[in-house]
Amino acid sequence: MRSVGRVQLESTRRLRFTADRDTVWDAIGRVSDYPRLWPWLRDFDGDAITPGAAWRCTVQPPLPYVLRLTITIDEVDPPGLVTATISGDVSGTARLTLEDHGARCEGVLVSTLAPEQPLLRLMAELAPPVARFGHDWVLETGARQFVAKALRHRAR
Repeated sequence: MRSVGRVQLESTRRLRFTADRDTVWDAIGRVSDYPRLWPWLRDFDGDAITPGAAWRCTVQPPLPYVLRLTITIDEVDPPGLVTATISGDVSGTARLTLEDHGARCEGVLVSTLAPEQPLLRLMAELAPPVARFGHDWVLETGARQFVAKALRHRAR
């Protein structure tokens, strides 16, 4: 029997917003809007971005599986930093920073995630492009939907 290794997906995403940092931070803070912003977020139980908050959610990428996650908020420094620990079907860390760029801002999301659920681990080892596709789809689609629905501005 073959041993399944630990696969990690590391990514850094940058998104320039046409809004200033306070406006983007306010939109991020409207946690109750998340299910409306992201239809692929099947279940969501979270109410605030505060240290120690634990959000439970189910994510449905366009692949034949769902991810059940708990996102625990570790650090918050308004209006520009959130760090979190992810556990459940995948585990890891994420860090979102908002940086000023004149009257606009840039969001930088850095994450390191690894599949924990045995079938997801096997898929990540045997078909890394599929695992990367699901990961990238959630982040890229999520960013586009956030800009379109939460800010009603275009990213540039």
